[in-house]
Amino acid sequence: MSPIYHHNDEERAAWDLAETLLQQARAMMREAETALDMWRTGKEMNRLRCARRGISTTDAEIRWSASANAKNHLTNNNFHVGLATMYYNAATANYARALYLHTRDDARL
Repeated sequence: MSPIYHHNDEERAAWDLAETLLQQARAMMREAETALDMWRTGKEMNRLRCARRGISTTDAEIRWSASANAKNHLTNNNFHVGLATMYYNAATANYARALYLHTRDDARL
């Protein structure tokens, strides 16, 4: 939520950068969610495939967790969550900077 007005270009730039970083963070979280959904889908498909072959649920989970696909999906999820965290933290810092610049200039007026 942007202040109604900005006192100067530096404040506006900090706010705009924070908004951009927030959008990037949300995009990374969507990527992380997609990877996790793919992991869950793969796990369920593997469970069903193993059930048709008479393999127990426990053995199916062991086989899935050892597969390259499972490892790749979890790696992608962790990577994108890490990026999202970085972007959220950077956005927070820029929002704080914009707020500082806004209140600093309010005090001068």
